Amino acid sequence: MTAYTEEAVQFACCGEQLLGVLARPNVSPTCGVLIVVGGPQYRAGSHRQFVLLARRMAAAGIAAMRFDYRGMGDSTGELRNFENVNEDIAAAIDAMQQACPGLQEIVLWGLCDAASAALLYWEERKDPRVAGLCLLNPWVRSEATLARAHVKHYYGQRMLQREFWLKLLRGDVALAGSIKGLMRSVRLWVSHQEEAEAQRPFQARMASALRKFPGPVLLIVSGDDYTAKEFIECANSDAPWSGVLDRSNIRRLDMHEADHTFSTIHCRIEAEQAMLGWLLECDKRIPASILAN
Repeated sequence: MTAYTEEAVQFACCGEQLLGVLARPNVSPTCGVLIVVGGPQYRAGSHRQFVLLARRMAAAGIAAMRFDYRGMGDSTGELRNFENVNEDIAAAIDAMQQACPGLQEIVLWGLCDAASAALLYWEERKDPRVAGLCLLNPWVRSEATLARAHVKHYYGQRMLQREFWLKLLRGDVALAGSIKGLMRSVRLWVSHQEEAEAQRPFQARMASALRKFPGPVLLIVSGDDYTAKEFIECANSDAPWSGVLDRSNIRRLDMHEADHTFSTIHCRIEAEQAMLGWLLECDKRIPASILAN
């Protein structure tokens, strides 16, 4: 494997100081991956997921940087959510390019609301430096999407179970509460439809970004994750998302056994390998012999 080094990178953002860690290959990289961190967590990620990802990228000859938003980890400033980190992402791209002047393209990588943040960043900035997007289980949470996912994936499965109907016939008290929960979810789903159509929430802006983004997109979806199920329900049902996932530049990988953070070694490695193979196709400058290691 190609050797690499890791170094701390400190950079400014709106008067605050942000800290990142750059995994830099010893060969001069032309492609870089900026790992956008979802919250609330810092640049290491759950079970050191971002550390391992960055090192895997660097070992394959691809620069990778993970960093803390303002107000998180070792970065100064006030804590903010994923809808308000465009300045942070822009500053991190600047810092990565300064540290690796040979970079010709940058891919934004994000899990959960970091995937949402990456889309919202491009939707607002149309930053030409962003050549690709790797999105894992994007966050589209609203009361309506959560209710819809519960109705289809939780209550829908329960109603197919023989035990459910036996308990119902016996007048099971706990089951009565479950039925009330189902009805509440249906009401929330219906009541929020008109509200969602009357405004342009972050979910619609995400759809707009994905519809207009000209570069390659890798979408990885976990099978054992309600956030992923909500996203797919939203993409399949909500008007702003109509046809978005059918675009030719989007490659979708469904990992049926994976949980939200790809916490098993097998799932983590599978996701990393999928990304490396996708990067090879996107950037012909990366030698296949390196990515195969």
